[in-house]
Amino acid sequence: MEKIYMDSLITALAEVKKLGYKTQFGVEGNHLISLKTKKSFLPDQVKIVHFYRFESESNPDDNAILYVIQTINDVKGTLIDAYGISADSETATFMRKVKNIHK
Repeated sequence: MEKIYMDSLITALAEVKKLGYKTQFGVEGNHLISLKTKKSFLPDQVKIVHFYRFESESNPDDNAILYVIQTINDVKGTLIDAYGISADSETATFMRKVKNIHK
């Protein structure tokens, strides 16, 4: 995936959506879940195509990371999480298990 420079989470979401990454994902336990179809994927069925970090100078609670994801059966989408102290522990644990990461 070509590197895209983004200055906000909203801009990044709009740009990756144009590239076909339209599914919204969440994490439940050891599975990545499509929020629309409820299909689930294990960490070895997921590729992190790219990720973007956004930092707030005024409020560390606003720090976020956008993961651009493609699954083994070519479902393309995104997952948003906080990072640092506000990160979701379930999402962080899942992402540490994903070995196919590109940037």
